[in-house]
Amino acid sequence: MRADPLDRDALTAEVLIVGAGLSGGVVARRLVEAGVDVLCLEQGPRPDPAAYRGEQDDWELTSLGPWSASPNIRRGPGDYLIDDSRSDIKPMMYNGVGGGTVLYGAQWMRFMPSDFRTYSTDGVGEDWPLSYEELAPFYDRIDVDFGVSGRNGDPAMPPQPDYPMEALPLSPVGRKVMEGHAKLGWHCWPGSNAITSRPYQGRQPCVQLGVCGQGCPVGAKTSVDITHWPLAEARGARLVTGVRVARVTLDAHGRANGAVFKGADGVERKARAPTVILAGNAIGTARLLLASRSARFPNGLANGSGLVGKRLMLHPFSRAVGLFDEPLESWQGHWGQTVYSLEFAATRADSGFVRGAKWNLGPSGGPLGAALFPWPNEPLWGEALHRHVDAWLGRSGVWGIICEDLPEEANRVEIDPARLDIDGNPIPILHYSLSENSRAMLAFNLARAEESLQASGASRTLSVPLLPDYGWHPLGTCRMGDDPTTSVVDRFGASQDVPGLHIVDGSILVTGSCANPAATIAALSLRAAEYLIATRGKPR
Repeated sequence: MRADPLDRDALTAEVLIVGAGLSGGVVARRLVEAGVDVLCLEQGPRPDPAAYRGEQDDWELTSLGPWSASPNIRRGPGDYLIDDSRSDIKPMMYNGVGGGTVLYGAQWMRFMPSDFRTYSTDGVGEDWPLSYEELAPFYDRIDVDFGVSGRNGDPAMPPQPDYPMEALPLSPVGRKVMEGHAKLGWHCWPGSNAITSRPYQGRQPCVQLGVCGQGCPVGAKTSVDITHWPLAEARGARLVTGVRVARVTLDAHGRANGAVFKGADGVERKARAPTVILAGNAIGTARLLLASRSARFPNGLANGSGLVGKRLMLHPFSRAVGLFDEPLESWQGHWGQTVYSLEFAATRADSGFVRGAKWNLGPSGGPLGAALFPWPNEPLWGEALHRHVDAWLGRSGVWGIICEDLPEEANRVEIDPARLDIDGNPIPILHYSLSENSRAMLAFNLARAEESLQASGASRTLSVPLLPDYGWHPLGTCRMGDDPTTSVVDRFGASQDVPGLHIVDGSILVTGSCANPAATIAALSLRAAEYLIATRGKPR
């Protein structure tokens, strides 16, 4: 007879993890490999790869509803309402086993060394309490665990070991853009992705469907529900799904000792552990800490610095599109990045802004995506609509522009005690305004991206100032640091205020870089796990 996962005895462990996404999966796998007894609580379900729509004709249509990356649109069983009416950018996330890795594009980029010292380099943001060099060994190990494909030798990045797999195929439009950048003398490099280019650890190679954003139906894209959690559970980790944590609890001495949650039956229970790890992303973790108020922490748990929820970063994003006269089969390919450019990723003295943007070129999508792109000052119906789709489909190149936004205290996550979700927990409210620095950065990089596409042979180019529905990267609401008065956690993710409480998700990032953050979050999580193993049984 199978044990009840909600039995009182089953809800006790050495380590309790809240959240089974990217960081939770990395930490759980490493801890159980070291013999640690791990229990994880996840509010969403286990995704069923058979339900992914990428091989079905309605894949674009369902991406606007049940497979939307927006929890406010998707409204799945693990989702909670996020009030983003005060935010210039709307958050994208997936609540379930695998977290954001189920729907991400798997663009796998390390932060650059200067990203860890923006204040020293540019006088903005703050320096991290660790350097690129300290994190590099963990990047190396994570690349192997995640099965990264790419081409080594990028002159814009520090040297690193060879990727586990060769780069994925370079698309026709990718070749054209690389030729265009060569003419301009600009940086461009074949994409690195957490997507298999050959059989790897029981997974088959990518078949270039171009539907990564709705879940990979063949398992070529690394998502931790297929790469980390099966291994962790095989070694004894316990993963309970469909349960929503309401608050982290403390013992009489102020040490974390578990969490209170509700399952589908509405019964409140408590999971107990002397070490509690939060892995709920920059919105979910800030929400949980702010909701875990008490007489000891009236402004939110672990919030002695007053910074829980503050300095939210969301990576302003937009696209530049080039339309080519010849067919390029650009509807297919891996939805990660066939090529990327770091030409404008650092501060330039003549640009009028500080820091920079990373560009990535991927597939241009299907006919619905073409129809819904905000074509400026043109009708989107009748014969004109057919012309737009015909010009786009298979004949376009699309640069995605990811801008670094600086950590500002006014950009924040709050909770509203008067507005509750179905389990009685306060909903998060986002306050986020696009800074003038970000606006200037977007405008500059979109103009340069159109130049790139023109140099590559595009007969027409267009772009839009900001795509607000692409907040893929919530970061920074529980920042790390060495000074307890100006940080929420230390350099290993341990709470500055609450013994036994740790945070491992993207909320701990000090600054956001312009690179996709998954590789950095995973490397920091592995580093945090190694710290917990090294200090196991010692006072913390």
